[in-house]
Amino acid sequence: MSFTLEILPNTRKFFKEYLDTISLEDLNKIPEGFNNNIIWNIGHIVVTQQLLCYKLSGLPMMVSDELIAKFCKGSKPDGHTCEEEVETIKALLFSTIEQLKEDYNNGLFKTYNTYTVSTTGNTLHTIDEALQFVSFHEGMHYGYVMALIRAINS
Repeated sequence: MSFTLEILPNTRKFFKEYLDTISLEDLNKIPEGFNNNIIWNIGHIVVTQQLLCYKLSGLPMMVSDELIAKFCKGSKPDGHTCEEEVETIKALLFSTIEQLKEDYNNGLFKTYNTYTVSTTGNTLHTIDEALQFVSFHEGMHYGYVMALIRAINS
């Protein structure tokens, strides 16, 4: 699992770069033909990692109920994510992964409530399976963000 735990911070560097370089207006923009925006995708990967790893393991999460409601599966962006929320998400990009590594290496993930993900239909039975899916999920949303950037800039 160490390889997966190495990939996640590297992938999140790309997301942080976008948060650092794209205007708040463009982060919130929903281009024609899309149903979400850049900031929703980035907030969504943070929230999803917490839900799949921590909530399903019965452990406390590092994200607020407000962030979960705003960025969970099935939510829709309102186009009004403010700079303060962007900074919160930016900080959580890495703090959540560092905590995940520490908690995983310290054996905190003792139980796991199975969950079938809608994206692929696979059922997650263990924290290791959840981490593998999280890596796939973040790569998928990285692709969405790149498509949104192209749509905004065209």
